[in-house]
Amino acid sequence: MFFAVISILPEMFCAIKEYGVVGRAVKNQQVQIRLINPRDFTQDNYRRIDERPFGGGPGMVMMAEPLKKAILHAKAMAADAGCNVDAGKCPVIYLSPQGETLSESVVAQMPKLDGMILLCGRYEGIDERLIARYVDGEISIGDYVLTGGELPAMVLMDSVIRRLPNVMGDDLSAEQDSFVDGLLDCPHYTKPIDFYGDKVPPVLLSGHHANIAKWRFLQQVKRTKARRPALWQAFVPNKQQAKWLKDLED
Repeated sequence: MFFAVISILPEMFCAIKEYGVVGRAVKNQQVQIRLINPRDFTQDNYRRIDERPFGGGPGMVMMAEPLKKAILHAKAMAADAGCNVDAGKCPVIYLSPQGETLSESVVAQMPKLDGMILLCGRYEGIDERLIARYVDGEISIGDYVLTGGELPAMVLMDSVIRRLPNVMGDDLSAEQDSFVDGLLDCPHYTKPIDFYGDKVPPVLLSGHHANIAKWRFLQQVKRTKARRPALWQAFVPNKQQAKWLKDLED
């Protein structure tokens, strides 16, 4: 999968390109990450990409022209990488607190794309005309404000890349994470069996896979009810899960 990131701080992305699961995916050529600095598309000696907002007010606004050129450059790179840009298979995503909230259901659709062009804002934001003309969608990672779009872009990339085939060491690991089935994850345990008197639940040592699956599901239910009741209210169990829930009620 192809990613182009437009940012005035491309150095920040060493954190994701060179380490962990994503770094391994880059090394194995399962993912391409290209970094584009919009300052490279300015025409003045100061490489200026921001100006004061019309109408007054605090802060600065990123100008449309260098960002437009950076986006067109990113689209050309995406096309060279085999992305079907014209068919919308490599959309331009602006990381913005005004965007759609990133969720597991949103992430689940993204591996179907050829790639993404991620636009990282700074200062007070981006000239609205650039957004209207060149941005296909906006994504937020939560109802709070950060100093820029770089960290949200890395969050989005991490959440998408880990879902790509063969990126995780065990694909089942991604399938069993929190939110994938609409519930929070169950508790996990490893050695030692006895940690200062706190022991691993016996069912996990039983080797009985059906009982373990039931225990894990009911732990998910318990945790979700307690911590995220809105998630629980929206959850629709499958046939087996409904039976386990009935056993719990009985």
